[in-house]
Amino acid sequence: MPLRTIIVDDEPLARDSVRMLLLRDPEIEIAGDCSGVDAAALIERTSPDIMFLDVQMPEVDGFDLLAAVGADAVPAVVFVTAYDEYALRAFEVHAIDYLLKPFDDARFERALARAKERARSRGPKNERLANLVREQSRVLKRFLVRAREKIIVVNAEDIDWIEAADYYVSLHVGSKTHLLRETMSDLETRLDPERFFRAHRSAIVNIDRVREIHPMFRGDCALVLADGTRVKLSRTRRDDFERLFNS
Repeated sequence: MPLRTIIVDDEPLARDSVRMLLLRDPEIEIAGDCSGVDAAALIERTSPDIMFLDVQMPEVDGFDLLAAVGADAVPAVVFVTAYDEYALRAFEVHAIDYLLKPFDDARFERALARAKERARSRGPKNERLANLVREQSRVLKRFLVRAREKIIVVNAEDIDWIEAADYYVSLHVGSKTHLLRETMSDLETRLDPERFFRAHRSAIVNIDRVREIHPMFRGDCALVLADGTRVKLSRTRRDDFERLFNS
């Protein structure tokens, strides 16, 4: 069976270059190509075996994408990057293959051969990739959220507050609410601690949106956000919250 392969790069000419090289290999089926912002939908639609992924893209870069969809979304990833030698050490430490722009045909063929071997392997797929993604994506800057038949990008800085909703969280962005399959605890560890604060077990607030603090019963408080939303601040978290404004 041919290996379904996708190309993710914000530059159409770069995608065309990779496509032309892939067309030479009869074992490869090109399932599609797109920029980073459309890649999550393409991955879900095509279930690719191999992905050639640009690292540096506007809106949604390579690590944003993999952090959002999960490192196991595709069995084999080849990063295509213009990173300098210092930045490439991260790929080498984790034994992750990459193509450094500009690359020649021979280098591409070696990367493709390794990707094909990994895609057909029955062993653990992407443990090394998952470790690399965690290392490079300590702070989430963007979310990819399903909205009917499309995937939309939500910038973390645009979120007013986050609310627990069973096995999901609700991202409150102005008048809109987006559901994301994530736990509050996991999400908290990946948000910028200088911007987001866990007010209580069911709510995380963007502290830039806080306008007023109202004392309540037994030491609890209500945080009033810029749009008038009231979010409870647990008394056990009050000192940590106030410390943010005194640092």
